[in-house]
Amino acid sequence: MPKTDPIRPTDDEARQTARDLLATATFAALGVLAPATGAPVVTRVALARTNDGAITSLISDLSSHTVALRANPTASLLVGAPADKGDPLTHPRMSIAARVEFIARQSDEGIRTREYWLKHRPKSKLYIDFADFHFVQFAPLSIALNGGFGKAYSLTPDVLN
Repeated sequence: MPKTDPIRPTDDEARQTARDLLATATFAALGVLAPATGAPVVTRVALARTNDGAITSLISDLSSHTVALRANPTASLLVGAPADKGDPLTHPRMSIAARVEFIARQSDEGIRTREYWLKHRPKSKLYIDFADFHFVQFAPLSIALNGGFGKAYSLTPDVLN
């Protein structure tokens, strides 16, 4: 008997779920590969989608994930948080495989990103200008969406536009 493909065809509901997850995300789990061992490392980072649609985070050189991203600018983000009650596996989440780019602090893009970040995260004013902090953008390569139990999709990056 042939196996049924668990990946559903992309539909409008899947597209909207992916957009909603990203639009409401304030944090994500960030997966990188440790340079010394090649082992996966996962941490939590603040996340924002700027006015121009860029998926952005503010990270510090003191963090091992920043060292890893400088050595290998590929990463994955897990976006979506379960509700306070119920089975966490029934709540939507998506994994985004991405290429990471560091944003030059004094570039037009860096200045716009800083302004956006401060507007939406005013408490970051305490550390945003420390020399070890940098903005990064995540350019999606592929997306695996789990829209809830039995709702798996493989999405292309253009779905997030």
